[in-house]
Amino acid sequence: MASMKTITALDAKNRFGEVMEAAQRQPVSITRNGRPSVVVISAESYARRQNVARERMRQAMQRAGEHAAAQGLNEDALAKLLADES
Repeated sequence: MASMKTITALDAKNRFGEVMEAAQRQPVSITRNGRPSVVVISAESYARRQNVARERMRQAMQRAGEHAAAQGLNEDALAKLLADES
């Protein structure tokens, strides 16, 4: 993403169709008051990123479950921990 297109918020407003077209090819950074504000990406790119994030979360949860099981946490111990109101 080193060559991300950058455009001001005013230009993005005035040329929204062009921004949408450009975002199909690469992310478009929109600045406000000279600072990055948002990035516009294609729906395909967004879906791909969401799938990667979901898979990473699934793997992290699996590793956490395996670690908990290795430490002796089972269904009964978990139920007891969740029922403890102290």
